[in-house]
Amino acid sequence: MCEKMKKVNSWLSSVFGDQPVPQFEVNTRTVDILHQLAQSSEARCSDTALLTEDLKQKAAEYQAEGAHLRDVLLQGVGLSCASLSKPTADYLSALVDNAMVLGVRDTSLGSFMPAVNNLTNELLEAEKTNRRLERELRALRKRLGATLVLRSNLQEDINKTVKSQAVETAKAEERLLNMDFVTAKAKELSNRRERAEAQLVSRNMDKSITHQAIVQLSEEVTALKQEVIPLKKKLEPYMDLSPSPSLAQVKIEEAKRELAALDSQLEMKMDFK
Repeated sequence: MCEKMKKVNSWLSSVFGDQPVPQFEVNTRTVDILHQLAQSSEARCSDTALLTEDLKQKAAEYQAEGAHLRDVLLQGVGLSCASLSKPTADYLSALVDNAMVLGVRDTSLGSFMPAVNNLTNELLEAEKTNRRLERELRALRKRLGATLVLRSNLQEDINKTVKSQAVETAKAEERLLNMDFVTAKAKELSNRRERAEAQLVSRNMDKSITHQAIVQLSEEVTALKQEVIPLKKKLEPYMDLSPSPSLAQVKIEEAKRELAALDSQLEMKMDFK
């Protein structure tokens, strides 16, 4: 893990150059992914270096072959390198080198111009490809930085969610304990009620004094009170009349007896309650 991290840091520093390396979460998965990318990048760089060395070797071979052809050419026209002036030898050497690099059949202008044009086109295409690769590399760096930032934000959200879940779990456990306490208390009260009812039954308790009987008696008393109200209203007109000694006395006595009976019945039920 430590060796992989060192290699990843070295690779990121070389990739971003003068720019700061974005922050990212250091864990096994992240380091493995970046380590794989670093290995792939180093493999590509190694292949490029081998290709460069091969091209250099071929260039050296071409130069040697050019020197050989130059010697053959000079010998064919009866000249030697010693008989040529230094500027002439330099120009001839440069001409041969250019012909070998361009891969032309001879050193005529008609052979050089197409070769130079082709080489210029290849150079333009190479520069265009290089600019495209640079743009893609910059875009990749931006995406990599954004991905690392997003991963860091997601990890923070996950940590917050885990903490919130732990708090909610603790609250749920507390509510479960309270529910167990309430259930046990309800069971205890139910058992106490059953024992109390059993004790009342064993003592031959009168059912008329139970809660249900008292509630029913209260309802009956309320109904009787409602019946008394119209009777009292019925007596009100007689209170304003001039009483005759005989008829008024009879009506009053009847009403008193009826009212006394109702009051007596009401008092008996109230006493019973």
